[in-house]
Amino acid sequence: MLNFIKENLEKTLRLFVPAKHSAIIKSKYNIPNSLNMKIRFTNDGYFVLTCDEFPGLITEAKDGKELIKMLNDAVLTYFDVPRIEGDVVYNELNIDGYGTFTIQNDSRVVQVA
Repeated sequence: MLNFIKENLEKTLRLFVPAKHSAIIKSKYNIPNSLNMKIRFTNDGYFVLTCDEFPGLITEAKDGKELIKMLNDAVLTYFDVPRIEGDVVYNELNIDGYGTFTIQNDSRVVQVA
């Protein structure tokens, strides 16, 4: 229930304050255009992403579709980007052996075959 409320508040915010383009956010907060992430899988089936370049940048998700959203959340948090600025820095995540996951304009995450 709490996640439902949070998601709807975020959607409502975007009606009044549009997110900035990811290139503007990357430039303003010195976020690299791409990251080399390491991925591992836990015994309980979760994906865990870490980044050697930025110690402490870590996130986890239960599937690849959730992982790209969690990666964006972790990057925005790591670089202290206020939520009002935007929600997405990377709209694509390529996981070797699992394919490419892309965030669409309507915030859905799809897996490209």
